[in-house]
Amino acid sequence: MESIQKLGRVGVIMGGTAAEREVSLKSGGAVLTALLALGVDAVGIDAAEDLVGQLQRLKIDRVFNVLHGRGGEDGQLQGLLAFMGIPCTGSGVLASALAMDKVRTKYLWQRLGLRTPEFRMLSAGSDWAEVIADLGRVVVKPVREGSSIGMSIVDTAQDLEAAWRRAAAFDSEVMAEQYIKGAEYTVALLDGAVLPAIELRTTHTFYDYDAKYIASDTQYLCPAPLNAGDTAVLNALCLDAFSSLGCEGWGRVDVMRDAQGQFWLLEVNTVPGMTDHSLVPMAAAASGLEFGQLLLKVLSASTSVSTPH
Repeated sequence: MESIQKLGRVGVIMGGTAAEREVSLKSGGAVLTALLALGVDAVGIDAAEDLVGQLQRLKIDRVFNVLHGRGGEDGQLQGLLAFMGIPCTGSGVLASALAMDKVRTKYLWQRLGLRTPEFRMLSAGSDWAEVIADLGRVVVKPVREGSSIGMSIVDTAQDLEAAWRRAAAFDSEVMAEQYIKGAEYTVALLDGAVLPAIELRTTHTFYDYDAKYIASDTQYLCPAPLNAGDTAVLNALCLDAFSSLGCEGWGRVDVMRDAQGQFWLLEVNTVPGMTDHSLVPMAAAASGLEFGQLLLKVLSASTSVSTPH
């Protein structure tokens, strides 16, 4: 791990104008406070205003990216920083763009034989009844949003059309994914290592925005109550899913487990949340890493992300 002095001036990029702005500001605030407490020369940067100008004026040497959602998680920020020669935490341009796009991610996983739920693309001309007949209960999602924004779970043609309209308010591309009934897990990866898996339990229909960031009754079982064999299978699957997209540094893989015990890949998050409800810090703590140590590990891996790939 690099010394704090060698990190130089760290810009914590947060906020922006995407749908996840408020969550990003909370994540960024937590990261900035912790870095300053460690003695890092860190400054907060709200990407909503003249990002290039701020990077230049503040003489940023390296970026800790907590800009969730579009602009920060989809390759745009990564490309800008690579062009400017500023190292950035997390994955590069291609991996970020792929992981943000749930459909292209699934195409790749299907081709590689990695288990992920079946899906259909939705549009105004979709045969709603046919989609339900094919897939049964479905999760409707904007293809390029995070934090469960715009998501619904439906099982009738009428509700499916309404769910598509809700999701279409956030993205021109909307998908209906086969619902997997069972336990939900998330697995964090840090610099090539797998952190303890977390099982998520919520009283909500699914782990939605409220369950993630507001509710106080969401349960987080960490390490997840899995035997050694199942843990090994889950960890290997998540490593394969992460590396298949070319992801680097750190991230999180979300997974469902059905009644037969099979794991199903949902998506990869390349800029995980860092709020008081967030999962990567929780998994890191279970492995013996305090929040500050986690941040320094993420930053020390950022040296490799200085050119587009």
